[in-house]
Amino acid sequence: MADVIAGEAPADESGDVLVVPVFGGGAWGPGADWAAAELGEWVDGYLEDEEFTGKSGQLASVPGGSLPYDRVLFVGLGDEVDLEGIRRAAGSAGRTTSKYERVVTTLHQVDIEGATEATALGWRLGQYRFDKYLSDPKPLRTETVLLAGGDADQPSIARGTAVAAGVALARDLINEPAAAKAPEILAGRAVDIAEAHGIAVRVYDESEIEAERFGGLAAVNAGATNPARMVVLRYTPEGASRTLAMVGKGIVFDSGGLSIKPAKSMETMKVDMSGAAAVYGAMQAIATLQIPVNVIGITPLTENLTGGAAQRPGDVMRARNGKTIEVLNTDAEGRLILADGLSLAAEDEPDLIVDIATLTGACAVALGPRIAGLWTNSDAAADEVVASAAAAGEKVWRMPLEAEYRAQIDSNVADMKNTGEREGSAITAALLLEEFVGDVSWVHLDIAGPARAASADHYLAKGGTGFGVRTLVELAASYASR
Repeated sequence: MADVIAGEAPADESGDVLVVPVFGGGAWGPGADWAAAELGEWVDGYLEDEEFTGKSGQLASVPGGSLPYDRVLFVGLGDEVDLEGIRRAAGSAGRTTSKYERVVTTLHQVDIEGATEATALGWRLGQYRFDKYLSDPKPLRTETVLLAGGDADQPSIARGTAVAAGVALARDLINEPAAAKAPEILAGRAVDIAEAHGIAVRVYDESEIEAERFGGLAAVNAGATNPARMVVLRYTPEGASRTLAMVGKGIVFDSGGLSIKPAKSMETMKVDMSGAAAVYGAMQAIATLQIPVNVIGITPLTENLTGGAAQRPGDVMRARNGKTIEVLNTDAEGRLILADGLSLAAEDEPDLIVDIATLTGACAVALGPRIAGLWTNSDAAADEVVASAAAAGEKVWRMPLEAEYRAQIDSNVADMKNTGEREGSAITAALLLEEFVGDVSWVHLDIAGPARAASADHYLAKGGTGFGVRTLVELAASYASR
């Protein structure tokens, strides 16, 4: 990836492309006024002919003329500019300029606190690509992105690039084919991350999973050839007083088990470990930034397949906290492994548990492809996570944890069953998870919609998005500031 660095004013720098912002109605942003004046009056007519008005998402490229740049790229920000708008503009510019070695921009000079970090993050994510399996990948030529003039301080750049690296890590893990990330392999990646960033790690193998009573994880893994793993990461910086626990669903491939999915529905099921990937990316970023808060990252990892020993509809499993679940639909497996992960997290009595999972198609139907659902047992925790998500530029929407629906998952043979009625099924899934957090404040994020992008857009590449990493890092930072 390109190095993002601070530099002098645009007039004192040079490069292949100069990227400058334009506000709604064609009002020049920082650096754009200088570039337009140097280019001459023709640029106004050209932009008018191209119907470029500075609307958010618009791009217009022109020759650099006598400027010390081969080209100038005007980037529209619209009328109401916020940090997410800057991230998106930087991402679009990053994708557009990926064939150039040296790019200079003034996007970070927009007068919003945090603009430098947003520019660095958006740019790095916009230039993300997953091409390791392509025979002839299109090269990423950008070596340097220079933030010209203004208040481009290196600490802000470092924060943006660290979070972007965490998101990129999550995207890489999600985009890997399922055959290349069996639970043992993915656990090995977690160990590598931990060792590189001073994080303690414990990996429970198949014999320890049985001994430690991770009954949900064992039940889902029964139909798979590759053994399951439970990974626990612990980041404990000196002086930290608050503890955040993160539990990520790690189904590395989901066939639905014996309640098998249609073939079309399986095509994207390598993304069903997006929650675990988000935990790994967030842990890396938090440790890199040395955020002074204790963080526990827990990821149960398994495939959900159809081998001869696979769990059957009607089977009963017992989770780590002793509660039993009758499994009526083996394709509602994520909540079974999260039951163990949440039980384990609750034993540490953290200040907050956040679980993150591609849990239900119902949530994606309700909220679409860009918004995560949020359920919680605590209004204060909901406010904290919603605020963190807003600051990070990720969209979440609080959903009801409707106690009246709890009867839908009553079972005659166990403490509960793993599915309720079709209507409200994302709510009953959350109600089941609540059974495993005890008295600890808890937030459940269902990222079934935003975990994957069907097409590229601004800083999103097609495929795994790494959704949740930014929110979790922001949440950790907010806890550390108290």
